[in-house]
Amino acid sequence: MSDRLRVLVVDDHPLFRFGVRTLLAAEPEIEVVGEAAGGAGAIEAAAALRPDVVVMDLHLPDLSGIQATRHIVAASPGTGVLMLTMADESESVFAAMRAGARGYLLKDAEPDEIIRAVQAVARREAIFGPDIANRVLGFFHQPPPASEPVFPELTGREREVLALIAAGHSNGVIASTLCLSPKTVRNHISNVFAKLHVADRAEAIVRAREAGLGGS
Repeated sequence: MSDRLRVLVVDDHPLFRFGVRTLLAAEPEIEVVGEAAGGAGAIEAAAALRPDVVVMDLHLPDLSGIQATRHIVAASPGTGVLMLTMADESESVFAAMRAGARGYLLKDAEPDEIIRAVQAVARREAIFGPDIANRVLGFFHQPPPASEPVFPELTGREREVLALIAAGHSNGVIASTLCLSPKTVRNHISNVFAKLHVADRAEAIVRAREAGLGGS
């Protein structure tokens, strides 16, 4: 029994499909077992041929490469899919990953890069072209979005006043702590009560502490 990597090539452009097939077939450890020009054909061929790797275009005339990948991976989790496409949008990259693709290369990749990618996908490794890899890493290295503050209807100063109220401080202590006049503190407290629809200080303290302000 041959231990060569069995590869299925899927692309709707005959000339490009022929080029990829010729490139891969020249490798002694790779056997191109079939090809397909559309998503439905890719699904049927993958089911019949059980390739180790499917080299898949994204834009196909019937089912998209994303849809075909989802079907193939669901039916045969051991089959690796390498997207080889002109589409370099982040949405396409992440859609392919969510569908189960293990690799994503652009069609202008060097021949040896395509061969290495096929081999890597067969080893169950994830592989991306340099530009795509930088984009993926950039996505995961983005700082998490700032969480929305509690009681977003309040201003920052009003939240500070509410937190001090919840901590049990009097108006005088709040004024001293925040370097405000007693009148300004009273105005802030009135605004807090109105915005939170509470009747008095005790109700405001309950709401604030339920939201994690001012201690338990």
